[in-house]
Amino acid sequence: MRILAFDTATRATTVALSEREGRVLEARDDPRPGARPGHVSRLLVLIADLLEQGQVGFADLDRIAVGVGPGTFTGLRIGIATARGLARAASLPLVGVSTLRSLGVPAGPVARERGAGAVAAVLDARRGEVFLAAWRLADLDGAGGEPLISPRAIPPQAAADSLQELGQALLAVGDGAVEFRPILERSGVQIPEDGSELHRVTAAAHLSIAQRLPAGHPEQVQPEYLRLPDAREPGDVLAALHEIE
Repeated sequence: MRILAFDTATRATTVALSEREGRVLEARDDPRPGARPGHVSRLLVLIADLLEQGQVGFADLDRIAVGVGPGTFTGLRIGIATARGLARAASLPLVGVSTLRSLGVPAGPVARERGAGAVAAVLDARRGEVFLAAWRLADLDGAGGEPLISPRAIPPQAAADSLQELGQALLAVGDGAVEFRPILERSGVQIPEDGSELHRVTAAAHLSIAQRLPAGHPEQVQPEYLRLPDAREPGDVLAALHEIE
């Protein structure tokens, strides 16, 4: 199955293309510290470059997959609006992929090597919170399987307490795991070294999930905000939400 996948839920803009012979092409843009995310200026450029590299057009794709968060409010709006527009224009089915689940997928083999039975995905949600979810290894990259901890936005200490209450060995990945390492490690969670690639969201991990999920109409794909955005009045929030409905 040939799938174009991308994610703009975090500061990074990440794109991946699966080829029918099993090859995966990737491209990404990671803004410098302090710089604004380049979702608007880089997403379509990266998509076009990757399709050209793979020598395919939208007519050659079987489906499009997009990360639905949780993540930044603006980033999710850009990514999902782009995915919907491309899917409609090319008459392609669209699949929404949990950004947290996708973050956890590449960590599965490492968790197994370390004797952990589950993976926790932890993103820094700012405002003193993290986005958290956890899965058993057997349920991580399949279409089914309920999470051990469903996606939520909570303070780091509450996240550590929730993971400890699971009573099993866990591997935690993501920029939130790095940022709040001391708090999480006190609960017994294992965390890879700070520079590990396992802490980065990558659209390549969307591909294995997206091929197992049912694809549908673009308008059925909705963002997982988990909380209201920063610095907006209630009326602004409603207006922004209507833009993506």
